[in-house]
Amino acid sequence: MSRILLVGATGFVGRHVRARAAAAGLDVVAAGRSPGLGGLPLDLTAGPGDVAAAVRRAAPDAVVNCAGATHGSPADLVRSNVVAVANLLAGVAAAPEGVRLVHLGSAAEYGHVEQGTPVSELAPPRPLGPYGVTKLAGTELVRAATGLDAVVLRVFNPVGPGAPGTTLAGRLATELRRAAGTGEDVRVGPLDASRDLVDVRDVADAVVAAVLAPAGLPAVLNVGSGRATPLRDLAAQLLRVAGARSRVLEAAAGSDRSAGVAWQRADIRAAGRALGWAPVTDLTTSLRDLWAEQK
Repeated sequence: MSRILLVGATGFVGRHVRARAAAAGLDVVAAGRSPGLGGLPLDLTAGPGDVAAAVRRAAPDAVVNCAGATHGSPADLVRSNVVAVANLLAGVAAAPEGVRLVHLGSAAEYGHVEQGTPVSELAPPRPLGPYGVTKLAGTELVRAATGLDAVVLRVFNPVGPGAPGTTLAGRLATELRRAAGTGEDVRVGPLDASRDLVDVRDVADAVVAAVLAPAGLPAVLNVGSGRATPLRDLAAQLLRVAGARSRVLEAAAGSDRSAGVAWQRADIRAAGRALGWAPVTDLTTSLRDLWAEQK
């Protein structure tokens, strides 16, 4: 049995990784600022010594980093997405050889891409905001680490059960739930973009595959659905799933994480070759399970 030290185990992606890894027979040691019962308290921003101590205590075969910040001030994002990764790398480097690092990056690292062309790992990253800039900096730190068995999974737009209000699907579901029974309209930001929406459980399966894959993985692998979905279609599908009578009005401020990015679709062929992985969950299932969990 392989053992993983899972950092960020209670977050949106982390809790699904925890469940899928356990189902795959992996021994999961949860870690984070609030790791839950039996987990290890670990704040990656505290310094590499704390990370090294957690790695020594857990004695894992792999460390999976699902921690990070998606919003906050630039200083907060640097602390959570750059300083934390630097501390993580130093702590893992101090561990005995043979520990793999699986780090979660973001599609925001790519920024604007050519519409109609799936973005591959070879595309030059051009992030447009502080979030993407800091995620790219974290990825580059991992890539620059010498002598470390590491891979960055560049995750596109995860959807599914537990999606937080910082995501469009999570926010829209929350607003529809609030408006249920009243028929009130709900307000979101502009929906004229298209995104690669991937079920969070498929993301978790990719993480597990990355933990178990033989050595020699590419430095970066895209994890997405391989489809570009108009965000208005996402809203329409969620309305149908919820049976909601509300109208969705594009009358609120949009996300500053994705402003200026009109279209994205992941090229996921490299992940298929390296991990033997492919997404299997359709968007309707993702939204149905998101809505059901909110009840």
